[in-house]
Amino acid sequence: MSEARALYEQIILEHNKSPRNFGPLDPYDRKMEGFNPLCGDHFTIYVRLKGDVVDAVSFSGAGCAISKSSASLMTTILKGKTIAEAKALFERFHRMITSDPDAPVDEAALGKLRVFSGVREFPIRIKCATLAWHALNAALEGKDEPVSTE
Repeated sequence: MSEARALYEQIILEHNKSPRNFGPLDPYDRKMEGFNPLCGDHFTIYVRLKGDVVDAVSFSGAGCAISKSSASLMTTILKGKTIAEAKALFERFHRMITSDPDAPVDEAALGKLRVFSGVREFPIRIKCATLAWHALNAALEGKDEPVSTE
């Protein structure tokens, strides 16, 4: 097993077992539900803003190891980012996760999120890894309809 693959599995398992920022955020400014009907993942993302900066973000719900660990890692990275920075990170993450498995990964731009590059080898799991991100993006845009991966 490659070193990158081992790191990927370790981080997925760690964030699944002990998710960070798990549970409703009170108070929050924006909230969005996200569903993945194919595998049953269902999360609610909570965001508290100070001006245009993410002051806090959390999630609740249930899902597979990939979706839960992606949501967990997402919440740890976004605190202190502006809305524009959070949306740009969503775009970089989404571009990486949907790219060809052999495409190079911009490690500097993605930081720890690069561990999810292994998901590209399993196209059915891409929706799992991106569910929380799509819900976050919808919350930041002020949308009020739940997000579905279908």
